[in-house]
Formats: sequence, C-alpha cells, structure tokens
Amino acid sequence: MGRPGRSCQRGPHSPTASLQRTGPGLDTMSAFTHVSFVLAAALAVATCLDVPKVHLSSGGDMPIVGLGTWQVTNDQELETALDAALQSGYRHIDTATIYRNEHLIGKVLSKWLKEGKVKREDLFVTTKLPVYGMRPADVPDFLNQSLAKLQLDYVDLYLIHMPFAVKREAYDNGKINEDGTDLSTDHLAIWKAMEAEHKAGRAKALGVSNFNETQIERIMKQAAVPPANLQIELHLYHQQRPIVDFCKKNGVSVTAYSPLGSPGSKWLALITGKELPDLLSLADVNEIATKHNKTSAQVLLRHTVQRGIIVIPKSSKPNRIQQNIDIFDFTLDDSDMAKLDALDKGLDGKLFDMKHIGGSEKHPEYPWTALLKK
Repeated sequence: MGRPGRSCQRGPHSPTASLQRTGPGLDTMSAFTHVSFVLAAALAVATCLDVPKVHLSSGGDMPIVGLGTWQVTNDQELETALDAALQSGYRHIDTATIYRNEHLIGKVLSKWLKEGKVKREDLFVTTKLPVYGMRPADVPDFLNQSLAKLQLDYVDLYLIHMPFAVKREAYDNGKINEDGTDLSTDHLAIWKAMEAEHKAGRAKALGVSNFNETQIERIMKQAAVPPANLQIELHLYHQQRPIVDFCKKNGVSVTAYSPLGSPGSKWLALITGKELPDLLSLADVNEIATKHNKTSAQVLLRHTVQRGIIVIPKSSKPNRIQQNIDIFDFTLDDSDMAKLDALDKGLDGKLFDMKHIGGSEKHPEYPWTALLKK
C-alpha cells in the first residue's frame, strides 16, 4: 500500500503498536465538558499529533485517518465538526462537488490558515469530479469551481467520483433525474484532462472512486500519471479483499468510505429495502473493544487501518471525532484480526449500489455487474 510516513515526532511510542499516536485517554475524554474538550484538543495540536501516512505513487503522503464530510451541509454543524477535527489533529479532509459543502470547508480552512494555526503543506484535501461532469471539458471547469469554494490554489487529491455518467442537465440542486444517463463516457479522455490539471499543479495526485479492477487497469495501461488512490465503500461486512489486493500489487492506495457501516444513512433502507447493519453493536466487536478498553468504532477503524487502508469516518460530534483518530495506541492481535476478518460478507455486505443515481445500472460502465443479477 506504500510506505508509512510520520507527520512529526512527539514523545515515546508503545512497543506493541505498529501505528501509533499519543493523547488523552478515552475514559478521561468522556468526562470532559465541551470547554475542556476544546482545551485538550488544542493541547494535542500543540504537542504535534503523530498520524501515520501512506505514501502515494505520484509523490506526497496521505494521512491514514481523515474526516469524511458526506451528508453534512448544515453550516454550523460542519464548521463545528471541522474545527473539532483540526483541533484534534486531523489534517486530511475529504469532500466532493456533489456534497455541496466545499464552500463551508473553505471558510474554516481559510480561517485556520490566515490565523497561522495550520500550514497549507500540512493539509491534505480531497475532492471529486461529479457524476454530471464526466466529459473532458468539464474537468477544469469543475476543479476550478471546487478550488474557488475551498479557497485553495490546489487540492492534494482529485478523484473521478463515479465510473458512470449522467448528463449535466440531469442534475438539479442535489437531485439527479432518473433518465439522465449519459452513455458516452470515455474514461481515458477524462483521465487525460485530469492529467493536465495535475501537470498545471492544481491537483497534486489523481485517483478514482467506485471503479472496478477492469476500469482501473484500463486507465493504468494508458496513463502518463497512474491512479494514486482508489476510494471505495469498505467496512467490516464488505472488506473488499480482491480489489484491495489488486491495488496493493499495482501501487494504488485505498481509502475506505463508510468504514463504520454508515450508521447515519437511515434513508438507505427506504431506497434499497436493505436493513442497515449495526456494526457498532456486534458482539465480537464489543468483546474486542472491551479487551482493549476502546470503543467499538475505534476497533472497526483500527481493523481497517491495520490492513494499510486509509479511513475517512464521518461524524459531527466533537467527542466522536476525537475518538475516531485516537486509534494508534493499541494493536489488534492476530486472533482479533481473524475474528473480524471472518465477518466479511463479500458483495452481500455492500450497502451502496448507486442504482438510484440517474439509472446508473443501465450504463455500460456500471462497476458492479454482479449486483445486476440480484
């Protein structure tokens, strides 16, 4: 997956942990008031939080824990969450054009940068080309829009959000028409436009999201700048082992979205008819959490991180944001890992089939053809 990197050195490390950071214990944190939380988080920054990084094939290092921001569009909620994340030591922020929150992220990042509380080179910001921008000419247009909203001169990683496309006019204020499918998608032409943005310095690294192995390999064979990252749904019930192995062999780092099983996506059951799994309440997970004096969420994140996979958990609650990055002072042993590995349900554990996006299942680049038979 790439060599681990360190953002800084601070204090001694436990000899039993392969990925570590130090900081206030969770028992203490749970008793803090909001004021003392902010103080403790500020102290964590002052002592220089040590978050492991994954080296990207195109150069640069990506923090292995980032803040996911999907489904957070309320101004105050996102600003509070992002402030809490930055105070807790997060330097990796994940967003997308289609999330409609880049302007809010830009507002907070601009404040931190102007006040000198963080340097631009210490931040890692990811955004994505939207599904309704899947034509070569759209790439500079949408990236420039994202940069303006984020108030940045460049993003650290620019991803193609989906392998399929809908027509630009099919998108209307957060909704995509069911008959909006655009069958003219050309990944190689889009990738060349992405490479031009990389060459111009507006995107330090390039990648894809929700692509399958065949689609990634097609780009790799023609690319002057190969994909540096794949972002996919990945959690305990959907561990994505075949494509993770493929990426490891080909020098592509992997980012897991919904690493906790997306417990906030209650709407999903209404669309798919699937029952949303409660990974945080599984007996095996709770047993391991008790063993290590950690939360079930921390165990789930640690399980993925120990596989060398980047995680971007989403939360708007400051205490959970702090807990989600506090996973480097313990290690899951072989029996823990085996027990959690055994809970993988493969494709049956997948939550997001994206069939609700503009008739995507009819698109020739729909990536999960096995789902069409279900």
